[in-house]
Amino acid sequence: MLKKIAFIAVLAHLWIQWIMLGSILLDTFMVYPNIFHNIPESLEVSMEFMAVASPHTYFPPIGMASISTGMLAVILSWKVKPARYWILLSMLMIVLEGATSMIFEWPRNEIMFIEGTAVHSVEFLVQTAREFLIIHGFRVAYNIIGSMLMFIGFLKYYKTAIINGY
Repeated sequence: MLKKIAFIAVLAHLWIQWIMLGSILLDTFMVYPNIFHNIPESLEVSMEFMAVASPHTYFPPIGMASISTGMLAVILSWKVKPARYWILLSMLMIVLEGATSMIFEWPRNEIMFIEGTAVHSVEFLVQTAREFLIIHGFRVAYNIIGSMLMFIGFLKYYKTAIINGY
């Protein structure tokens, strides 16, 4: 029974990780080009459009789900040595992505979307947007790497624990 629960936990974490990756890629290629194309006007239009829901309402809960399922997957799959470090490294990527967001992107979000032109010059907002997008590139990389590591971890877990038994 524990093996089934562990398998579900590992699979759930992989699934959540892929949702995170797809979401961040959607932001990268569909949302952010619209937000950052004509600063400061595009920032103001974006705020009007995202009045009901925004990346800020979506990413913290899905990030927490990723951390929770990841911790559960690490704990429940720990006996499967070929998978444990892949899953653990995937978790490290999630933590790095979250820390990068909180430390570097959240303050820039406040500058661009809360304070805006009432507090900052257009040049400063453009520079802040550039910094945001550079940092976002690291977040994308963390998500891609984390998803790859988790997929390898899942395959190793499946092969060792499910097919071969442990």
